[in-house]
Amino acid sequence: MTDHELVVIGGGPAGLAAALSAWEQGVRDILILERDNQAGGILNQCIHNGFGLHCFQEELTGPEYAGRFIDLVKQTGIQIRTDTMVLELSEDRVLHTLSPQYGYESIRAGAVVLAMGCRERTRGAISIPGARCSGIFTAGAAQRFLNIEGYMVGKRVVILGSGDIGLIMARRMTLEGAKVLACVELMPYSGGLARNIVQCLNDFDIPLYLSHTVTDIRGKDRLEQVVVSQVDEKRSPIPGTERVFDCDTLLLSVGLLPENELSRQAGIAIDPRTNGPVVWENRESSLPGVFACGNVLHVHDLVDYVSAESETAGKAAAAYLRGERPAAGELKIVNGNEVSYTVPQHIHRGVDSVEIFFRVRNVRKDAAIRVLDGQTQIARFRREHLAPGEMESIRLPKVLLDRVQGDALTVEIEAVEGGVPRSEASPLADIPTPTGKGGQT
Repeated sequence: MTDHELVVIGGGPAGLAAALSAWEQGVRDILILERDNQAGGILNQCIHNGFGLHCFQEELTGPEYAGRFIDLVKQTGIQIRTDTMVLELSEDRVLHTLSPQYGYESIRAGAVVLAMGCRERTRGAISIPGARCSGIFTAGAAQRFLNIEGYMVGKRVVILGSGDIGLIMARRMTLEGAKVLACVELMPYSGGLARNIVQCLNDFDIPLYLSHTVTDIRGKDRLEQVVVSQVDEKRSPIPGTERVFDCDTLLLSVGLLPENELSRQAGIAIDPRTNGPVVWENRESSLPGVFACGNVLHVHDLVDYVSAESETAGKAAAAYLRGERPAAGELKIVNGNEVSYTVPQHIHRGVDSVEIFFRVRNVRKDAAIRVLDGQTQIARFRREHLAPGEMESIRLPKVLLDRVQGDALTVEIEAVEGGVPRSEASPLADIPTPTGKGGQT
């Protein structure tokens, strides 16, 4: 058994930013555990640009973005242990690890930051019927094969799902000489950022079929054809709408799942909406001294937001190690009309301000984000465009939080015909906020 003040599980952008933040707060015994053979996480295979516009005010590739944080870590005394798999996290913050260098080891931590990231949904998770032939990959696996391992996964490609990784791989495969026949999306809207629709599909004349899905896979040894059908409002295939594509590769970009097996082992409360831990505004989970950030908490669209959130978690972990505890008193944050989830789920009363992240269920134009204390509207934020593929956020200042009379705040969406009117009921009447997006994971 060895002891460390702070152990960070995951050496991707979330883990690196959290460790650096804790170091800046005075923690000097920090250990990062990374299961891959190098730090950087998923960014190492994201060789496209678009990262760092918020964090560094310049456009970087994924490896460049990760490299900035790795270089900063090297200037500190933070330890990074790669090729290390965390097998278990106990309720008393003891980690059981396995690595070629140290073998089986138990590590006792004063505080833990969960930064394990997320994984992709597979064909088995969405139950696509048809043959079980080769040539079917998740988009992220294909990205790693191509960008890191140097293997071309196919020449005639169909992509199921319009998540950001799938869109980016449509462009990447095209640039490498493949023919991307179509991007097929079950929902009536894209699951990715608008900029990726333009830059990865429109710029390369790749068709996007909304309200369509793959209904059959054909092939003996290697994939030969996929059948695509239109779906109705209940997402059921419509007979007679079948379209056959002759292809050798199917890439799946059908959603990401936070990697929370360790969290569940430790008895940490999981939000079924996000599949990540339930957290307070300082990103502390239901298990004292254990914090969560990045895609293990909820799936982000911008890596810059991951870094900012992880800095919050690292700072809070340092405060926990100093014996500092937030003031008593709880205020719940709940999702209302057309909001699928909120993070954080709880905030401590008396905090200076809190930023609430959430996603919407449908595409909306000319809408308003309303914050309700019971039935009383206390804030309203205007938005010209809302989409499920883009994470939204609002900031509530202390002056507003101190006026809350109930024990919960509800965040909801209101669609307004003809634009969003100014609200006389809000002390922060119709707060406009920037909607610019930059950088994607």
